[in-house]
Amino acid sequence: MTTPLHTTDRLILALDVPTALDARELVEALADTVSFYKIGLELFLSGEYFELAAWLRARGKRVFADLKLFDVPQTVGSAVRQLRRRGVDFVTVHGNDAILRAACDAAAGAPGILAVTVLTSLDRADMKDLGFEADVSAVVLSRARRAEAIGCAGVISSGLEAASIRSAVSDDFRIVVPGIRATVQSRTDDQKRTVDVETAFGAGADYIVMGRPIRNASDPAAAAAAIQDRIASCLQSQSG
Repeated sequence: MTTPLHTTDRLILALDVPTALDARELVEALADTVSFYKIGLELFLSGEYFELAAWLRARGKRVFADLKLFDVPQTVGSAVRQLRRRGVDFVTVHGNDAILRAACDAAAGAPGILAVTVLTSLDRADMKDLGFEADVSAVVLSRARRAEAIGCAGVISSGLEAASIRSAVSDDFRIVVPGIRATVQSRTDDQKRTVDVETAFGAGADYIVMGRPIRNASDPAAAAAAIQDRIASCLQSQSG
């Protein structure tokens, strides 16, 4: 049976800011418009990462640790066991089957392991530079299938590949789509494989990750509320 998701949790706000103080100010400004937050490497290196995660949890927020763990399996497993004490919902892991399996074994279901397929900042030319001759979509689909078989909770994937993944995995396997833009637009930053809100959910995404379109808005709370309205509309159309 598919586990139901709260509509407001479908938007994950990327706290890609320099300090925990900046993060707390943004969270307070967003108030109830956002209930799920991603904290990544920038804040991890600020020295206040776990204090911020605890602060978010104390306020009823969900936490996605976007650490992209990548090392030998034993080290990754040990890192995930450390995270089990921190109450985070998801953690990202890079790597091959052995690395993902070590992460899943260590997590034992919490936190949920999200396998990184292909970063949304990479396109076909970048993949070729890295030595991958296969098409990006083929690499993403292969990694998603293997991640589910190993026991991961889901994958990080561009919205461009979400539909093919959704058709190949179970309903409970979560698809988290980063690089979301408020509208379809030409590339103006480091994200190359982007989609808008409606395209992501239409393709089968369970969650979307947004940062700059909300953080940089003149009124971040209003911007987040507008995105939540669009998400609700998408889900209502799908259920109808």
